[in-house]
Amino acid sequence: MTHAADTCRAPSPTGCAAHTRLYRGGQLVAAGFPVAEISDHLAVPGSVIWLDLLQPSAQDMEVLVEEFGLHPLAIEDALHEHQRAKLDRYSDHDFLAAYAVRVCDGAEGLLETGELAAFLTPQALVTVRKTELVDLEPLLQRWDAASPLAHSGVAYLAHGLLDHLVDGHALAVERLDDEADDLEDLLFDEDAQRTGELQRRSFSLRKDLTRLRRAVLPMREVVAVVVRPGGPFADEQMGPYFRDVDDHVQRAVEAIDGLRDVLGTLLDTNLTLASNRLNETVFRLTAWAAILAVTTAVTGYFGQNIPFPGSQQQGGFVASTVILVLSVGGLYLFFKRKRWL
Repeated sequence: MTHAADTCRAPSPTGCAAHTRLYRGGQLVAAGFPVAEISDHLAVPGSVIWLDLLQPSAQDMEVLVEEFGLHPLAIEDALHEHQRAKLDRYSDHDFLAAYAVRVCDGAEGLLETGELAAFLTPQALVTVRKTELVDLEPLLQRWDAASPLAHSGVAYLAHGLLDHLVDGHALAVERLDDEADDLEDLLFDEDAQRTGELQRRSFSLRKDLTRLRRAVLPMREVVAVVVRPGGPFADEQMGPYFRDVDDHVQRAVEAIDGLRDVLGTLLDTNLTLASNRLNETVFRLTAWAAILAVTTAVTGYFGQNIPFPGSQQQGGFVASTVILVLSVGGLYLFFKRKRWL
């Protein structure tokens, strides 16, 4: 079976994998054409190009400079990892840095993030994937499903890209929300408390939530710039679609803030329960210590090596035994009624 990503893979003079698509007049007219032909296609009025590069080197990025005349600072940001999600505006193009998020349930946590850079020019969208985690297949399917919007050119491609990324963020939020629900169930599970499972999963959830927040929170500013009236992308046709993406981003941010509150409550409740269990243990130890103190006092008194009433007599043994049993039984019932035992 041939996948959409395979059909748009292009011969490239660069050392990295490249994918290409050509739209003209709102129609997909070519895919997988050589990167060297980009200039010829851009010379035709009404042409819109999508070019994707996977983990390019500095030499590979020279192709972008030659074909599109991109700013050196934007090229530098596209090559360097751990960029903050942002949208930089230059005179003739825009630079986008963003993160894709995928649910993985791996040893390092529930989520994986992959960095993506994109250049948006009047005639082209150039994506630079810094990791294979950013999958092209769902992105291409999203573009194909919204093909009637292709008349909007780069705005149509930009919307598909942002919508794909934001939907991934929403799925990640849902997964973390489910994990928080599971932790609430474990909160009163003594086995989970004893084995440390609750603490381990809570720590993992906190790391994932921090990672997701770093990817999602700056996207609110990115999409806000895109939907701003008079911008180059939110035209009359695409404006409602970008506002829908903005709504999804806002909901994701609100959900993350809510999850942070839930996680904080879980941790506080866990500490409170641990303190309560410690108090109960101290109460039990105090009660047993009091009982043992009485037995020690009685046996110590009747074990003296000097004469006392009942010394070396059967009555003394009976009296000491009765006192011992009554004092121990009375203290046990007293502490039991106080729920210390």
